Amino acid sequence: MNWLWVIAGAAVGAPLRYLTDRAVQARHDSVFPWGTLTVNVVGCLVLGVLTGAAVAGAASPGLRLLVGTGLCGALTTYSTFSYETLRLVEGGAAFYAAANVVGSVAAGLGAVFAGAWVAEALWT
Repeated sequence: MNWLWVIAGAAVGAPLRYLTDRAVQARHDSVFPWGTLTVNVVGCLVLGVLTGAAVAGAASPGLRLLVGTGLCGALTTYSTFSYETLRLVEGGAAFYAAANVVGSVAAGLGAVFAGAWVAEALWT
C-alpha cells in the first residue's frame, strides 16, 4: 500500500515541476536556470515543513510518503540541476554555473530550515 502513496505524490509532483519550470523560465530572459532553482527551493521548503511536522507527531507515515517521497521526490531534481550546471560551464557561463551551485545549495538549505522552523512554530 505504501507505494501507492508514493505514486500518487509523484503523479502530482512531476507535472508540477515541469509546468513550474516552464512558467518561471519563460519570465526570465537569461541562461540561468531559474525554473529548476525555484522547484528545488520550493521542494526543500515543503520537505522542511513536513519534517518538522513529523518530529512534532503531526504527519502520519502515509503523509510523509505522499508528500515527502512522492511529491517532493518528483518535484525536485538534482539531475536537472547538475545537467544545467554542466551546460552553463560548457557554454562559457562559468559565473552562472558557480552562482547556480552556490545559490541552489544556500537557498535549499535556507528553505528546509525555514520550513522546519515554521512547522515547529505551528505544532509545538
